[in-house]
Amino acid sequence: MVGNLLTRNNPFLSRPLMDADYSALTGDKAVEHFIHESLSENTRKAYRSDLAHFTEWGGLLPANADMVARYLAHHAEALAPSSLARRVATLSKVHEANAWPNPCRSEIVRATMRGIKRVKGTAQDQARPLLREDLFIILDALGDDPRAARDRALLLIGWAGGFRSSELVGLDLTDVEEVREGLVLHLRRSKTDQTGKGRKVGIPVGRTRHCPVAALSVWQDALSKDEGPIFRPVDRHGNVQSDRLRSDAASTVLRKCLAKAGIDPDGYSGHSLRAGFATSAIKAGVPTYKVRAQTGHASDLMLSRYVRDAGMFDGNAAGALL
Repeated sequence: MVGNLLTRNNPFLSRPLMDADYSALTGDKAVEHFIHESLSENTRKAYRSDLAHFTEWGGLLPANADMVARYLAHHAEALAPSSLARRVATLSKVHEANAWPNPCRSEIVRATMRGIKRVKGTAQDQARPLLREDLFIILDALGDDPRAARDRALLLIGWAGGFRSSELVGLDLTDVEEVREGLVLHLRRSKTDQTGKGRKVGIPVGRTRHCPVAALSVWQDALSKDEGPIFRPVDRHGNVQSDRLRSDAASTVLRKCLAKAGIDPDGYSGHSLRAGFATSAIKAGVPTYKVRAQTGHASDLMLSRYVRDAGMFDGNAAGALL
């Protein structure tokens, strides 16, 4: 059984989650297809990576509670509590999918995780927000070659739309609708919208020298087609490629642009665009419901960390005393 899981029938390492199990039960290719599509490719990759990490450590499937607890304790120093919690969720999923007793529900596993969280804490490292002032400094340092045109459009659209990196690089040219006020970007799918309900994001014409609508128009002029991905690689000769940028490219572009502008890129990532927009908008007095309409956050609770950061120095008690 274990050998099969690690090779042919392993739903995480070689096949999508639960495909082998359900197709065997139903014999229906249509069911197998839709189960395959029930998870995003990124989720399937994460599951495969987590399970591979467990088995490379020496874990066996099905696992018992003592084995999972020892695995967690062994990696408590090297991995963040959030990473360990994800691995527990993966192990739980594979046991449920195969109708095995689930060791992750046992008290020993839960107590081990509670202990790790108490010892290490649960605060997560957060990307530094790219505030409006720093965004303008970066943009002013860019040139006018094709790569600079792409980077300017990517940074401005990502920032103005409050997009996640995956949402930003996932945009296609057919997702752009021109309107009198600017652009409407049709976001077909996102991290929190796995069923493809979609939403529209308005990008208004800018009032400053750095207009996201104008920047995207310049970049579109450099593209030779009217369809396909908006944001694409540019080689060292300035030739625009036809494939899509990877989701981590937003981080790479931002960090390079920060360094070029003389700003230390440490702590910044692709999420800095989204965080920077939310923080800057709240600092400017934009109501949270308007910020959420742009970013797609489900509630003010999800925006709370940006609100705290934005208002850290507003009416600060120490400011009245020192």
